Amino acid sequence: MISAERTRRARWPWALLVVIVILAVLVVAAELIARAVLPGVVRGIVIEQLELPADQQLDVDASGILLPQLIGGRLDQLHLTTGSVTIGGVTGAADVTATGIPLRGGDLEDARGTVRIDDEQFTALVAASDLPIDTVEFDEPDVTVSGSVPVFGISLPLALTVTPGADAGELLLTPVSLQVAGTTLNAQQVADRFGSIAEQLTQTQRICIADQLPAGLTMTGLAVDGNEVVVDVQVDGAIVTDETLQENGVCP
Repeated sequence: MISAERTRRARWPWALLVVIVILAVLVVAAELIARAVLPGVVRGIVIEQLELPADQQLDVDASGILLPQLIGGRLDQLHLTTGSVTIGGVTGAADVTATGIPLRGGDLEDARGTVRIDDEQFTALVAASDLPIDTVEFDEPDVTVSGSVPVFGISLPLALTVTPGADAGELLLTPVSLQVAGTTLNAQQVADRFGSIAEQLTQTQRICIADQLPAGLTMTGLAVDGNEVVVDVQVDGAIVTDETLQENGVCP
């Protein structure tokens, strides 16, 4: 009897170890399943909410250990990237990080990211300005817009170099230099030669693009990076629950 009891006691730690190993394997398997399933679920929700094409390329990556987050009903962080997506009236490569994502409904805690656009998309954004724009050329950190203005009944070609930026959700174009028929002019020379046209050529342009973006997105920064423009955006956490924030905004 004593020998059998000692045998059972000797086996107990091994049995406990086996149970622990099995539980650990199950937890790892569940974590792997969660990581395999969650991106597809999130992708489907995003595509549905933003009314994107069913075949939209969208990569989703979740941070941290998922099982405790899923049990708690809240994801710590999601990273979403796509090589090309059209949101509102803008098409570009998007990289967005969202934090505090409720799994049972509710607003996001925070979301922000960047959208990279090419010269064609940038030209469309600045088309609402008072500048004569036919072509756009990037020269980091500036942009040169070329066009022509009517002077004394003739069309005079010019090239205006500006530094793009953003303020309070508006796109800014701050003039750096102006070339008219190959001659570089300063602000006073422009005013002397072009009169009322000078103001639109020498003053910082503020362009509202709210009508080209969902109301829940706010442009917080903009800069030239090589042959692209990088737009920083802040996302209203209520965009997932408020349909009006998913619609394009309005300009004053």
